[in-house]
Amino acid sequence: MASKDVTVVLAHGAWADGSSWARVITALEAAAIRVRAAPLPLTSLADDVAALNRSLDRTEGPVVLVGHAYAGAVIALARPERVKALVYVAALAPDEGEKVADVFYRLPPHPQAPKLAPDDNGLIWLPEAAVATAFAQNASAEDRAVLAAVQRPISLNCITAPVGRPLWKDIPSWFLIAGQDRMIVPETQRYMAERMKATVRSHAVDHTPIVTAPAAVVDIIREAIGSIAGN
Repeated sequence: MASKDVTVVLAHGAWADGSSWARVITALEAAAIRVRAAPLPLTSLADDVAALNRSLDRTEGPVVLVGHAYAGAVIALARPERVKALVYVAALAPDEGEKVADVFYRLPPHPQAPKLAPDDNGLIWLPEAAVATAFAQNASAEDRAVLAAVQRPISLNCITAPVGRPLWKDIPSWFLIAGQDRMIVPETQRYMAERMKATVRSHAVDHTPIVTAPAAVVDIIREAIGSIAGN
């Protein structure tokens, strides 16, 4: 298998959309790597997995799935036939029977983490000030303004449903631990990565390195591509 045969499919997390991957997409395409960003509705875990699978249906050949934050739970439930590797970017990786909320709230939050609560529609919005204090504190003012403006809420139904058997039990996985993450504490990321037996890369980056440190994200994706392409 050659690396040019592989398609990278990116899945965004809560409070984001596919545009959050812009710098990763352009860097991968500059390296002649096929890439797609899957749009997730963030309405329920099942809805998000179904949406990801629809995006996978539009690809051919082997796939490397990459999930940021909440989307770690989503990529692990995709249809497995052509998915050859998983890459977690400051992501959540619940085990079978666990809920996303179980791992997100496993340890006390960072002191600057926002207080999150659903609105009357059962949707959780990120407080606007939290973009600068916890979500992307290393981002430029311009990037933070965009992240705040395009944010999409996540439904309680995304984080309260037990997950099925995750793909990371059966295929190789990589995990970028964000050492300055104020949304998912680094200790929780390390716990999940070790439980997954993932190949770990740690960087002093915030919760949103896909925006603030895209080169580190591209490096770990290319590492996963190279590993499966060598098989």
